[in-house]
Amino acid sequence: MRQRKIKDVENKILAYEDLIVRDPAAFRGKWREAFAEGTAHPPLYVEIGCGKGQFIVAEAGNHPEGRFIAIEGFSSVMYKALQKVRAAELENVRCVLDFVVDLGTWFDENELDGIYLNFSDPWPKKKNAKRRLTYRDRLEQYAKALKPGGFLRFKTDNDGLFEFTLEELDLVIDRCGFTVEAMTRDIHKTEWAAASPMTEYETKFAETGKNINFLALRKE
Repeated sequence: MRQRKIKDVENKILAYEDLIVRDPAAFRGKWREAFAEGTAHPPLYVEIGCGKGQFIVAEAGNHPEGRFIAIEGFSSVMYKALQKVRAAELENVRCVLDFVVDLGTWFDENELDGIYLNFSDPWPKKKNAKRRLTYRDRLEQYAKALKPGGFLRFKTDNDGLFEFTLEELDLVIDRCGFTVEAMTRDIHKTEWAAASPMTEYETKFAETGKNINFLALRKE
């Protein structure tokens, strides 16, 4: 879905500098320092492609003990997410305005407790398969960044992308050390729906009756 550009968005975003991490690589291995003091070793979660922030705001509000990093490369979209974080008065969310190329440049091995992929760009053309966030190399990056017991949760309305993801997972699941906790073609018919807040896209799709695919992995 094409996002409407917001006039002068870069200057408007400056009002939220306290929520933004401009140099994510500088926090590799020490991300908890990006947040205000609190629990000595709080769980650390990342949403790659946070969109307008509906999911991350709900999840962070439901789990105040955790620390959440919202990543989004489009300024006009991130601006909406920043507004939601501020309005919710959340101190446990930080935002990265950039696209992830190699997760290992930003996060150390075994640093994360969880990764969320919600309605990622399907990159439908075959020549763009390597750009998909569930391509085999990406899955291996996630496995390295996750600590033992950490999770990867993936939601998409795109049935083709979901099938692609399952095929890619099958290629790397053993060396990644993942086990499948859940796999469903319609999360809203399972108990996982209550534990996974809806995104803006998901809310619209649910109203039309579109099925939402869901995959939950756990690193051994």
